[in-house]
Amino acid sequence: MGLLIVDDNDDDGEVLIPPTNFSMVEDGIYRSGFPQLENFGFLSTLNLRSIIYLCPEPYPEENLKSLESNNIKLFQFGIQGKTDPPTPMPKDTVLSALRVLVDVRNHPILIHCKQGKHRTGCLVGCLRKVQNWCLSSVLEEYQKCAGLKWRQRDLRFIEDFDVHGLRQCLYSIIYQYNGYGLKRRKLLYQEENVVQEQHKPQATKG
Repeated sequence: MGLLIVDDNDDDGEVLIPPTNFSMVEDGIYRSGFPQLENFGFLSTLNLRSIIYLCPEPYPEENLKSLESNNIKLFQFGIQGKTDPPTPMPKDTVLSALRVLVDVRNHPILIHCKQGKHRTGCLVGCLRKVQNWCLSSVLEEYQKCAGLKWRQRDLRFIEDFDVHGLRQCLYSIIYQYNGYGLKRRKLLYQEENVVQEQHKPQATKG
């Protein structure tokens, strides 16, 4: 049964309905299944700046209008869902989505696919690796959120994902996080230092 929230500040007692499989990942980061129009009242309470959409299908026109009216930016990364035969999760696409996700200027942000389980779970799992979670906890969270339909190939993808590539693709900005949670996140720009490091001679092995 879905969670129902009654807005006590609304004279009409509006019932706010979160999207399916909605939960908080971190302060300012949320995850869910595909939001329906009935969920946008609830989403408006999150003061979202951005949404990461992990499906290849076009976003519904009515949903786009709602995003536009609330000044919410949509980042779409078209990752195929269940296919026959199964296709591997595209590492470059996940890395691009992760770059958007770790940029605190996009927060508060919602991540979603269709059900909020597999594609969303893989992206959150990669974020956890950036946060230096131990692997067992990362995989446990994925399985808990995916339920009985967790996929072994998703676990392998998360386990094999190289988070060092995130730093390599941030050419002029380093995002440093001094812990996660309320008022503990810090975004630092170090463009000059990065440029110097990029041009620093590399030692050669003899």
